[in-house]
Amino acid sequence: MTDSAAKPPKHTAQPPSHSNFIRAAIDADLASGKYAARTWGGKPGPAKTHEGAPKDPARIRTRFPPEPNGHLHFGHAKSICLNFGLALDYGGACHLRFDDTNPEKEEQEYVDSIIAAVRWLGFSWENEGASHLYYASDYFDFMYHAAECLITDGHAYVDSLNTEQMRALRGTLTEPGKVSPYRDRSVEENLKLFRGMRDGRFKEGEHVLRAKIDMASPNINLRDPAIYRIRNASHHRTGDKWCVYPMYTYAHPIEDALECITHSLCTLEFEDQRPFYDWLLECLARDRLLQRPVPQQIEFARLNLTYVVLSKRRLIQLVDERHVSGWDDPRLPTLAGARRRGYTPEGLRLFAERIGVSKADSWIEYSVLEDCMREHLNEIAPRRMAVLDPVKLVIENYPEGKEEFAEVPNHPQKSDWGKRSVPFSRELWIERDDFMETPSKGYFRLFPGNKVRLRYGYVVECTGYDQSTATVRCTYDPDTKSGTPGAEKVKVKGNIHWASTKHACTATVRLYDRLFKVAHPGAGGRDFLQDLNPDSVKVITAQLEPALKQARAEERFQFERHGYFTADRIDPVSGVAEFNRTVTLRDSWGKTEKA
Repeated sequence: MTDSAAKPPKHTAQPPSHSNFIRAAIDADLASGKYAARTWGGKPGPAKTHEGAPKDPARIRTRFPPEPNGHLHFGHAKSICLNFGLALDYGGACHLRFDDTNPEKEEQEYVDSIIAAVRWLGFSWENEGASHLYYASDYFDFMYHAAECLITDGHAYVDSLNTEQMRALRGTLTEPGKVSPYRDRSVEENLKLFRGMRDGRFKEGEHVLRAKIDMASPNINLRDPAIYRIRNASHHRTGDKWCVYPMYTYAHPIEDALECITHSLCTLEFEDQRPFYDWLLECLARDRLLQRPVPQQIEFARLNLTYVVLSKRRLIQLVDERHVSGWDDPRLPTLAGARRRGYTPEGLRLFAERIGVSKADSWIEYSVLEDCMREHLNEIAPRRMAVLDPVKLVIENYPEGKEEFAEVPNHPQKSDWGKRSVPFSRELWIERDDFMETPSKGYFRLFPGNKVRLRYGYVVECTGYDQSTATVRCTYDPDTKSGTPGAEKVKVKGNIHWASTKHACTATVRLYDRLFKVAHPGAGGRDFLQDLNPDSVKVITAQLEPALKQARAEERFQFERHGYFTADRIDPVSGVAEFNRTVTLRDSWGKTEKA
């Protein structure tokens, strides 16, 4: 695949055009001057980095903080569009930050794929000539220092209980937790133990560092949560420097604060973590380690989309058990899969804009995403003729050996795109379902005695069908060629497409459909694999008009009467692209969704 990216929308000084509760919060903060005194030292850092620095040139700062332990999917696309889009609209900056605090699951491969996906979606972390691409692992030194400060202030302690013992003392939603017998260790003992953890003197699980808050809090997340654990694992960026690694809930707010993020946008499952987020930042700001005002966390509903699974565990299962061909399988809701299928960055951005953001969980019909793709592809996709289920048509009274050209528009609504010349001859390929020996009621295409127009060509009349050669036979009226005087003298109801057998190129086409046959895979506790759609892909050999011989990877077309298709890999023998169906011309699942 090429790494071409759609151009990001240009920032304008116009006020944002769409309203939601996040924009309302930003508007209120800007109106109150909450961030007016913020300074920016040119890079992330603690309070001293920004002291005496110029005023922050970014009116707001947001961030997209993926953990590099997997491939991005449609839910991430919503977050990318939200965070980068808000920064663009408000004249701010959006950071791309890799939350690489778990050395056992993260790989450079995922870092590279995430960078490519964000670029492909049309967004950039460059702002005012500066790159805002960051890694949580760059902050490990500060995080460790902050942890020692928490210990010194009496806000953290080393606990030597094992996981089961801590769980037993944690309490329930209706019962308070009980304090650990190690909670009252002295500052000196805690520092000694924590430094021993750092230096590799203990085994994994032997000790953890916990925040000291309130074991009776009704919010379980404030019952002395773990903030550092021992991990004797090599990190993909820091190597073997560290034997202790911060917990995500500890690292994330610090990362936001070091980067001077103003609005930290998270999905709703982090709502219960917000009190700890605020508690930690207040502790560190009180010690003048972090600049004020500290970031604020705002939660929104994650994407719930019918006919797909967005659970990382389930996606891994689909790939590992080979229900799909890989992470870029066009049936998967990954951005890599979407790109191969022919989904466009503009279509995904339109989808994100159309569904908006909400505080309440709700389901979005997959047809909304497909409609966004159709809307954009209709604008950008040149038209081509392709016969997907070919049967031969012979025009018996057309001179043998004669060839001519039909002048065909590249886009019916875009005259400036011009026309192309498509070769026409005596023998053509037509769609199998464009002929019936015994027509059903209301059938207007080819059957013995009926006339149709060959699209952009002549009116033909079916004379019969040769069973032995599987050939439809017809005659043509030479005075009815499209675009010539008198072409409309013969009125017909049917209009079919075709490809000259002598000039057509043979290509592999994959007809993709939804991966699952039901709107909510696995609902009711059943195995979600039982809901796989056995017809989610059909591989066929099609006959295409010769212009498609020149198609290159990721070029998108509308195959007239069939839908939108994108060129995938190029066949190394024929040099002709294989094509993937992106989306049909109209929704064929509508009745199913309403049922």
